[in-house]
Amino acid sequence: MYTKHKWESENHYNFKYLRYLPEDFDKSKKYPLVFFLHGAGERGDDPDIVALHGYLQYVKEENAEYPFIIIAPQCPEGKYWGCFTESLLAFLDWTCEDLPVDKSRIYLTGLSMGGTGTFMLAMAAPETFAAIAPVCGSGICWYAGAIKDIPTYIFHGDCDTVVPIYESITMLKNINLSGGNAIMEICHGVGHNAWDVAYKGDKLYKWMLKFSKEDNKQL
Repeated sequence: MYTKHKWESENHYNFKYLRYLPEDFDKSKKYPLVFFLHGAGERGDDPDIVALHGYLQYVKEENAEYPFIIIAPQCPEGKYWGCFTESLLAFLDWTCEDLPVDKSRIYLTGLSMGGTGTFMLAMAAPETFAAIAPVCGSGICWYAGAIKDIPTYIFHGDCDTVVPIYESITMLKNINLSGGNAIMEICHGVGHNAWDVAYKGDKLYKWMLKFSKEDNKQL
């Protein structure tokens, strides 16, 4: 099960967050880390609602187990992830010191507002992430080259009326035109809830876990 926490920092926004540790967690070992950014509907002051979608939903509802640490900060009401780029990176740095994280295997994913946040945070610190998976988000297409060296797996529903699918298609094209090798899964017949496809089962996380920042190659 996940646990609820609050980060205390004098210089940055103090996120409330959810933390999941793998079964039989052992502090003497190093673990991959999945850093998860939720959507606009989960903003607020109650971190439990961060588990409404994504991997933590399956931890909560199905007692799902994963071979990695999950850290999921909560964005305050009325804000978006781009307001907190420096704080998110500082929080991530702190997390990697507080927990036995394999720093070569940090993965970033998020949905809707968090899908946009995934693009933005990766662009701010492309050296940090071994792979990213933006789900039904929008991007900054003119700056897509900043993440050309990060393995990227995009998900988007072709019936999405909240964030049109062309947002993801444009990012895919611009990343690859810059020399990247991003891939995209179009979720046919799916609206904005492409996260139900992306995070169900083990396909996405097994894809992410193949990559290591240490040598920028598949394991």
